Amino acid sequence: MPRTTKIQIVRDLLSSETGATLEALCAATGWQSHSVRAALSGLRKDGTVILREASDDAQRPDARYRITAAPEVSA
Repeated sequence: MPRTTKIQIVRDLLSSETGATLEALCAATGWQSHSVRAALSGLRKDGTVILREASDDAQRPDARYRITAAPEVSA
């Protein structure tokens, strides 16, 4: 059975239709916020397009992150 890495957990959460907040990514990985942001930067460097969507809801001001395009894998 393949092991699920924390970066794969981040990819899975970001790939969902609604994306994920920084707080949700921290909770899922056990990382601090600066570590999650570094992981997002690493994904971007690899060619993953990550959209940051600001919330319009004053009750929930957290931004959500979502993958909109994954890098192309060359054969």
